[in-house]
Amino acid sequence: MRAILGGAMLVLAGCLVVGAVAEPPRGVPAGAAAFAADVSTGGAAAAAASGAANVAANAAATAGTTHSAALQPEVPGGGAAPTSVPGAGDAALVDATWASTVAGRTGIPVRALIGYAGAALRLQAEQPACHLGWNTLAALGAIESGHGTHAGSTIGEDGRTRPAIYGPDLDGQAYAHIPDSDGGALDGSATGDRAMGPLQFIPTTWQSWGADGNGDGVADPQQLDDAALAAGRYLCSYGDLTTVSGWRASVFAYNHLDSYVDQVAKTANDYSTEAG
Repeated sequence: MRAILGGAMLVLAGCLVVGAVAEPPRGVPAGAAAFAADVSTGGAAAAAASGAANVAANAAATAGTTHSAALQPEVPGGGAAPTSVPGAGDAALVDATWASTVAGRTGIPVRALIGYAGAALRLQAEQPACHLGWNTLAALGAIESGHGTHAGSTIGEDGRTRPAIYGPDLDGQAYAHIPDSDGGALDGSATGDRAMGPLQFIPTTWQSWGADGNGDGVADPQQLDDAALAAGRYLCSYGDLTTVSGWRASVFAYNHLDSYVDQVAKTANDYSTEAG
């Protein structure tokens, strides 16, 4: 995440939209769903992430008062997956025409968008009461790693980030202290844990929530389909994301900062608006 990977957390205030999202595409257009609510947040939030959260937070930020609505953008659903979608697994669920169109409107790289949408579609089948939309996952990916482009990395057609993305050691100095938990097996560092991949999981959280979204039998935090599915399941563990309280609680668990939640909300709803 950007709080880990470089720079202070953006402080947001004013009118923001809570970004619950819609079902992604499978071929036949489905009706859009919308959810609206007023929400207020404010005050200071301490920036200490623990092993229970899947990212470590930067040191301290404040969040302004928000008045918001959560939108679920229209996305196609149902039908066979088009052969032009790369790979297998969750990516094969996504309609290629939808992905190309929405990528053009939002500026999200098409392979990244396919990863977010594929995870949302899978979760719509696995956990229909959750109502996680692709734009929430896309907002997390944007903030955490610029959709896998941090420090010159790219996401290949296979969904893997190259070179691999790692945050700094979480040694308790500039960032929260999270002692090494994996001997460097996952995050390449035996001196302390660090966040990994396009959605910036720390090893302890990946060990609990790691998922195989591309169907290759391996849960890889550097592979976007895997990471998006893991992030989605983590968010859905907080219940119904069409409620303001449920959505905010799930994103706050991802990173313990109210300002981060506000930033994700704004980004998610920007994507919803741009997608049309």
